Amino acid sequence: MRRTLIATGLAATSLVLLAACAEKPSEADGTVSVKAADSSCKVSATQLKAGPTTFAVTNAGSKVTEFYVYAEGDRIMGEVENIGPGLSRDLVVDLPKGDYQGACKPGMVGDGIRQDLSVSGKAAKELSDSAELKAAAASYQRYVESQTGALIDKTTEFVDAVKAGKVDEAKALFPRARTYWERIEPVAEIFGDLDPITDGREPDAKAEGRDFTGWHRIEKQLWVAGNTDGMDPYADQLLANVTKVVQESKDKPLTALQLAQGSKGLLDEVATGKITGEEDEFSHTDLWDFKANIEGSQAAIAALRPVLEEADPDLVTLIDQRFKALDTELDQYQDADTGEWAGYDTLSKEQVKRLSDSVAALSEPISKVAAVVAASA
Repeated sequence: MRRTLIATGLAATSLVLLAACAEKPSEADGTVSVKAADSSCKVSATQLKAGPTTFAVTNAGSKVTEFYVYAEGDRIMGEVENIGPGLSRDLVVDLPKGDYQGACKPGMVGDGIRQDLSVSGKAAKELSDSAELKAAAASYQRYVESQTGALIDKTTEFVDAVKAGKVDEAKALFPRARTYWERIEPVAEIFGDLDPITDGREPDAKAEGRDFTGWHRIEKQLWVAGNTDGMDPYADQLLANVTKVVQESKDKPLTALQLAQGSKGLLDEVATGKITGEEDEFSHTDLWDFKANIEGSQAAIAALRPVLEEADPDLVTLIDQRFKALDTELDQYQDADTGEWAGYDTLSKEQVKRLSDSVAALSEPISKVAAVVAASA
């Protein structure tokens, strides 16, 4: 997922463009319409009531777009990505009293066309405070904690190998360390610029005018140059950023609704990055990430399962069936003895298509989870 650094000038210009776009009140059911285009982002209401709000986003432009709701410091409260021209997606966000910004990102790059949002009052539904949803969030936090220890350990091993010039060892550790990162990536994504500088791709860095850093900068050096020359600063920065994400995850755990959005976001990661082979374009270790994203999504659904089973047991059954079908399709590319995954560049177009179809089939019921959670308070 592409994330961006704050650009005050662009944000200010965007607010001017949107000054006349948000005078209408929100609808009685808490739905706010968002009409995204290539150079505008019309939000139907900016004065919102505390509690769950559904942003109904329609892309009227010619570029694939995404919509974010940011809190102070560009902390992501909710996001919906990969909205093609002419398509619509809903984003449900549980917003307490405070000041926020909505942002459309045509082309899925840059800081976006932004609109100030003000949330007041006390939520009619105490969504984040319900006992069931608190239990779901706590369950997922335990999963995150189980992954972050290994993430720090494996990233440290990877960084040590890079700084010691041990190319083969670093190559072997690269996908293993990233497995733990990819499983909990929804956590990293809510903390502003930490995700793009840690896991951003080279074309995105160039488009945003920033240095190419993080996992993929080192990946390029290892697989393209075949050495670790000049990578010490990038390796140190990587470990520092991963450590920061781990600490932030403890200080600001995800709510149940963010968790529901994250389960879908992980599948979007697969559909927009892994399935194209763009994510690990130098090492072709995409299937490691692919599996990790799916496991992370499964963990999110597992945490929410008691709520979902009570509210919509048929949806749970369908999700289980489609997770199983995707696992069956994917697991044929893993060596059962060594645990190694096939290089993504060895898959045929037909094999990639079958994986893509399985992801799309699962993504459809997963997209309904956030609405079920929001209605369960």
